[in-house]
Amino acid sequence: MRRAFLSIVIAASFGTAFGQPAPPAVKLNLQDAETLALKNHPQVLAAQQNVAAVGQQLVEAKSSYYPVVAADGTGSAGNHDGRIGAGFITNSRLFDRQGDGVSINQLVTDWGRTPNLVAAAKFREGAAQQTYTATRYDILLRVNRAYYNALRAQATIKVAQATVAARQTIVDEVTALADNKLRSELDVTLVDVNLSQAKLLLLQAQDQVQEAFAELTRALGTAQSAAYTLTDEPLPPSPPPNAEALVAQAIGARPELASLRLAQQSAQKFERAERDLSYPTVSLVAVGGYMPYIDQITLPRFIPNEYGGGAVDIHIPIFNGHLFTARREEAHARALQADQNLRNEEQVIARDVRTAWAAASTAYQTLDVTAQLLRQATLSLSLAQGRYDLGLANIVELTQSQLNLTSAEIQNLNAKYDYQNQYAALQYTLGALR
Repeated sequence: MRRAFLSIVIAASFGTAFGQPAPPAVKLNLQDAETLALKNHPQVLAAQQNVAAVGQQLVEAKSSYYPVVAADGTGSAGNHDGRIGAGFITNSRLFDRQGDGVSINQLVTDWGRTPNLVAAAKFREGAAQQTYTATRYDILLRVNRAYYNALRAQATIKVAQATVAARQTIVDEVTALADNKLRSELDVTLVDVNLSQAKLLLLQAQDQVQEAFAELTRALGTAQSAAYTLTDEPLPPSPPPNAEALVAQAIGARPELASLRLAQQSAQKFERAERDLSYPTVSLVAVGGYMPYIDQITLPRFIPNEYGGGAVDIHIPIFNGHLFTARREEAHARALQADQNLRNEEQVIARDVRTAWAAASTAYQTLDVTAQLLRQATLSLSLAQGRYDLGLANIVELTQSQLNLTSAEIQNLNAKYDYQNQYAALQYTLGALR
């Protein structure tokens, strides 16, 4: 019965329990996982489209440098001697005609507003590109964490399976000794409890694997579930001895800060553009065309079929209900806001670097401690097993040694994957996880 339970438990870890088909197996290493995530994740693709959209804003801003050319076709008919009576101050005479022409409007100068708008758009485009880079880094961090957590869960299953097998062997031995009246039923009961605890650990480890696979699938930006066969990654080097040099590195490398700096410059340029609204605007206007049909009979004098003209338009803003003043003050406030956003993010990143460095340093030191604990627990179980076989120790000492060994094995593998996770987080805070 115990063997059958173990077989079902192990099968469940691969998704075949309860008649459910096993998901397709996918072989991955960390580099392949990162490449797949950057290619498929919707957040990365959305940030990429945002860069393209913001890039078109630059084209929109530059459009003021070019002339506006429009083609017109007009046909009209009116009663004899009629005039426009409402809607316009002018009262041009109506007459039957049909004409086609072209109008051209070219901005000459707006005293710096358009160049400032173009510069602001360029900085916004650069900020969007840096935000795209920051999004890629966010996804890479998620992939690293999900990958190492999945490795941890798979390693825990191996420990749990080995524990179940070892304790099953002890149960079989103690049961055989009890059947021959060489051990008490209490010994059998205690080792059965230990075996049940190991089976419970295996069930919990299987659940952790499924959760880790689900999180890895999400980090990869895919919807299809899979049972991953992951390649273990070597331990990274030890963290640097001091965090302050890392802070300076992060301030210069983090794309979030680069995005905010560009957003700050964009806000400053836009503030200048809003200030330039109060200055006059000079434009050249030209029209020309041909009227193939004119009702000359009803007109008091001959009108030529061709027409053309040009003008210089100077627009001088005088008063518009403080609209331009309010826009200028709003842009100034936005520029000051951008300054403080940048300052705040610098402080946040400095804190994150120091925190990540401390966590990575602690995790690195934990590696040696847990390795030593595992060696001591292994030796302790060996001694307890020998003493129990010789009748010098009771079953409680043996079962406690088994529990200590299982705990030490789990803590040792947790220390390994904790350090890999913390080191990846440290590289992320430095802007070096690429």
